Amino acid sequence: MWGNMMTHMGDYGWGHMLFGGLMMVLFWGAVIGLAVFLVRGLTRGRGEVGDGISQRRPTALELLQERYARGEIDQQDYEQRKRDLMH
Repeated sequence: MWGNMMTHMGDYGWGHMLFGGLMMVLFWGAVIGLAVFLVRGLTRGRGEVGDGISQRRPTALELLQERYARGEIDQQDYEQRKRDLMH
Protein backbone atom coordinates (compact mmCIF):
# COMPACT_ATOMS: atom_id res chain seq x y z
CA MET A 1 0.00 0.00 0.00
CA TRP A 2 2.61 2.57 1.04
CA GLY A 3 4.89 1.44 -1.70
CA ASN A 4 2.31 2.13 -4.37
CA MET A 5 1.50 5.56 -2.91
CA MET A 6 5.15 6.58 -2.70
CA THR A 7 5.67 5.43 -6.26
CA HIS A 8 2.86 7.68 -7.46
CA MET A 9 4.01 10.64 -5.31
CA GLY A 10 7.55 10.30 -6.51
CA ASP A 11 6.71 11.96 -9.80
CA TYR A 12 5.16 15.18 -8.48
CA GLY A 13 4.70 14.86 -4.69
CA TRP A 14 7.48 17.21 -3.54
CA GLY A 15 6.46 19.95 -5.92
CA HIS A 16 2.89 19.87 -4.67
CA MET A 17 4.04 19.80 -1.04
CA LEU A 18 6.27 22.85 -1.56
CA PHE A 19 3.55 24.70 -3.45
CA GLY A 20 0.99 23.86 -0.77
CA GLY A 21 3.31 25.03 2.00
CA LEU A 22 4.06 28.25 0.17
CA MET A 23 0.37 28.92 -0.38
CA MET A 24 -0.33 28.32 3.31
CA VAL A 25 2.35 30.84 4.32
CA LEU A 26 0.98 33.38 1.84
CA PHE A 27 -2.58 32.84 3.04
CA TRP A 28 -1.76 33.32 6.73
CA GLY A 29 0.51 36.26 5.92
CA ALA A 30 -2.37 37.92 4.09
CA VAL A 31 -4.80 37.24 6.96
CA ILE A 32 -2.39 38.71 9.54
CA GLY A 33 -1.56 41.66 7.27
CA LEU A 34 -5.26 42.42 6.79
CA ALA A 35 -5.86 42.26 10.55
CA VAL A 36 -3.00 44.70 11.20
CA PHE A 37 -4.27 47.02 8.45
CA LEU A 38 -7.80 47.03 9.91
CA VAL A 39 -6.63 47.66 13.47
CA ARG A 40 -4.40 50.55 12.40
CA GLY A 41 -7.19 52.03 10.30
CA LEU A 42 -9.71 51.86 13.11
CA THR A 43 -7.39 53.39 15.72
CA ARG A 44 -5.89 56.13 13.53
CA GLY A 45 -6.69 59.70 14.60
CA ARG A 46 -7.52 58.89 18.18
CA GLY A 47 -5.81 60.37 21.20
CA GLU A 48 -3.80 58.50 23.78
CA VAL A 49 -5.37 55.30 24.97
CA GLY A 50 -7.32 55.77 28.18
CA ASP A 51 -7.54 59.56 28.34
CA GLY A 52 -10.54 59.95 26.04
CA ILE A 53 -9.16 63.27 24.75
CA SER A 54 -7.58 63.60 21.34
CA GLN A 55 -4.36 65.56 21.04
CA ARG A 56 -4.63 68.90 19.24
CA ARG A 57 -2.16 71.54 18.22
CA PRO A 58 -2.16 74.81 20.17
CA THR A 59 -3.47 77.92 18.42
CA ALA A 60 -1.27 80.90 17.60
CA LEU A 61 -2.86 82.89 20.43
CA GLU A 62 -2.16 80.08 22.91
CA LEU A 63 1.47 79.98 21.80
CA LEU A 64 1.71 83.74 22.20
CA GLN A 65 0.25 83.53 25.71
CA GLU A 66 2.77 80.85 26.62
CA ARG A 67 5.67 82.98 25.38
CA TYR A 68 4.42 85.94 27.40
CA ALA A 69 3.97 83.76 30.49
CA ARG A 70 7.54 82.45 30.17
CA GLY A 71 8.88 85.99 29.87
CA GLU A 72 10.18 85.58 26.33
CA ILE A 73 8.31 88.73 25.20
CA ASP A 74 7.29 91.86 27.11
CA GLN A 75 3.75 93.21 27.55
CA GLN A 76 4.02 95.74 24.72
CA ASP A 77 5.20 93.06 22.27
CA TYR A 78 2.47 90.70 23.52
CA GLU A 79 -0.28 93.29 23.01
CA GLN A 80 0.95 94.20 19.51
CA ARG A 81 1.17 90.58 18.37
CA LYS A 82 -2.23 89.82 19.89
CA ARG A 83 -3.79 92.69 17.90
CA ASP A 84 -2.09 91.40 14.75
CA LEU A 85 -3.50 87.92 15.31
CA MET A 86 -7.04 89.19 15.91
CA HIS A 87 -7.16 90.98 12.52
